[in-house]
Amino acid sequence: MMPAMLFAQGWKSKTLITLGDKNISAKEFMEVYEKNNVKSDVIDKKSVDDYLDMYINFKLKVTEAEARRMDTLPKFVKEYDGYRKQLAKPYFSNDAATEQLVEEAYERMLWDINASHILIKCDPHAVPADTLKAYNRAMELRKRVMNGENFGDVAFEASNDPSARDTVVNKRAYKGNRGNLGYFTVFDMVYPFESGAYNTKEGEVSMPVRSDFGYHIIKVNTKTPACGMIKAAHIFLAVDDKDPMKTDSVVKAKIYNIYNEIDKDGKNWDVIVKKYSDDKGSASHGGALTPFKVSQIVPEFIDEVKRLNDNEFSEPIKTNYGYHIVKLISKSGVKSLEDEKENITKRVEKDMRAKLSDEMVLKRILKENKFKEYTKVKDAFIATIDSTLKQGDYVVAEGVDMNKVLFKFNKDTYKISDFVEYIKKHQSAKPFISSASYAYQLYDEFLKESAFAYEDAHLEEKYPDFKLLVQEYHDGILLFDLMDKEVWKKAEHDTAGIKSFYEENKNDFMWAKRVKTILITVNNEESLARAEELIKEDISADSIKSIVKAESLKGVTVKSPYFQLGDNVDIDETKWEVGTIRVVPSTVDNTTKIIKILEVREPEPKTYKEAKGVIISAYQTKLEADWLNELKAKYPVTINEKILEKVRKNYEK
Repeated sequence: MMPAMLFAQGWKSKTLITLGDKNISAKEFMEVYEKNNVKSDVIDKKSVDDYLDMYINFKLKVTEAEARRMDTLPKFVKEYDGYRKQLAKPYFSNDAATEQLVEEAYERMLWDINASHILIKCDPHAVPADTLKAYNRAMELRKRVMNGENFGDVAFEASNDPSARDTVVNKRAYKGNRGNLGYFTVFDMVYPFESGAYNTKEGEVSMPVRSDFGYHIIKVNTKTPACGMIKAAHIFLAVDDKDPMKTDSVVKAKIYNIYNEIDKDGKNWDVIVKKYSDDKGSASHGGALTPFKVSQIVPEFIDEVKRLNDNEFSEPIKTNYGYHIVKLISKSGVKSLEDEKENITKRVEKDMRAKLSDEMVLKRILKENKFKEYTKVKDAFIATIDSTLKQGDYVVAEGVDMNKVLFKFNKDTYKISDFVEYIKKHQSAKPFISSASYAYQLYDEFLKESAFAYEDAHLEEKYPDFKLLVQEYHDGILLFDLMDKEVWKKAEHDTAGIKSFYEENKNDFMWAKRVKTILITVNNEESLARAEELIKEDISADSIKSIVKAESLKGVTVKSPYFQLGDNVDIDETKWEVGTIRVVPSTVDNTTKIIKILEVREPEPKTYKEAKGVIISAYQTKLEADWLNELKAKYPVTINEKILEKVRKNYEK
């Protein structure tokens, strides 16, 4: 059955239209016809014959544009490439992955985490031996913690994160955080670390987690419902051991005395803040701080925020800065997924999570295009790369066979010479990593760029819908540029031709039977009687306007327009006889219209000024018709009637 079906449909590949030396198959025509008619919801669907005429005229213009090589002009190339890039984007994205990442981010957004970590640094592009060394070191430290050593002690001793240890800045000592990073929520940390933390249960310690910084051992201290944006106030006393009046013990005693001065219901809070707080920036407005997230303030402060209810205040707490009494004003919490989705999606697309989507697309491209990598060739070549690469001035070692293949997509091969060209174009000085690490990084980037470029170059053959859409944009841009030159601008500048055309075709630009009126609109009852008196007088609309202004009649407007039948229902229902006056009260509001027929005019040609816009449009139509006749002479059109009949029957119901 299948061969017979294929044979029956074989006519679609045959030529339907010959246009000059160009053959257009029935299939090509039908694809465009179906896209714009059969598969669309347009009200005015064209018959096959009507659409065929339009299509031929369209193709004639495009053929002429191509003959003039307008598709090679820089302006066209830039515009076309811009459109094509936009149209290609969906083929390089993974909507399912993005949706999954958005849902994951929302679930994490519902929770705040307080965590500690131990960092073992490792370059993201380190060679395997260095990576293994860093991993083993992380596992050693994790083993110590799992055997009972205090996590903070191990972090203080061994973490490569300097914030874990005590430091001195500007001769002032600061205690290290012993690995405690405080509170954070989704998007506050790099994605691998965030995932490691959210995938570890409260109180437990993770296996080593790899990020661009190295390996992390993460301990989740607490996992609590998210605060969202926090509004809080505080009373703050600074500690300065160099000042006898501000030593820790003195300040601690003072803050407790202040705490005892605050009414239990907090009514005198603002007075106490203004009187005592060292934070003068917030003291003048009740100690209120700029709204903040859990990751933006010290964890001791957040501990109290999480414990308090709205408008409650804490006992004094100590931070690295001094002593605080914290008052919670409000916590926003987290909105619904529906409300948060748009914002989360934008964050996901800008976050390193987007790399996951890219990686999934890359894997698909590699699979679909029969990717094959010659790993031994790659490793052997990278082994020849010396320090000239990390200096940003790579020199190929002697004896390298530049024609060896690194990888291929289907039958397209990518050689060492291609990679070398890529290196020389993208290299920069990288003094802090090894040449081998940098070479592997560049190789990964070269592979991805090559894969995406290969896929992009073959989109039209893989996806017929994309090919059709791109062709539409290509032809549409050409058509616009050519029409602008041959019709629109030509008509715009041919003033003499337009006027001559008007004189020859005056009777095509006619007024229907018209009436000139005085139309008074009144929306103030006190002015109505006077307006009726004025319209009965034998005076012009301008005279009535002057009287209305002089007598300060409120809510009265006066116009004197022409109307054709169908322009205005109230005018249509008025007797078209000079002198007729009709009063029309509104059924909707208090507005009343007063109509007077001044003149009745029989059908007559419009003046050039009155019809200029319509005349120019008609002149453009004439220019286009004349031009199409020239194109048909230049590119003779032949239609295969037998194939056309098959096309017609294909769409008969």
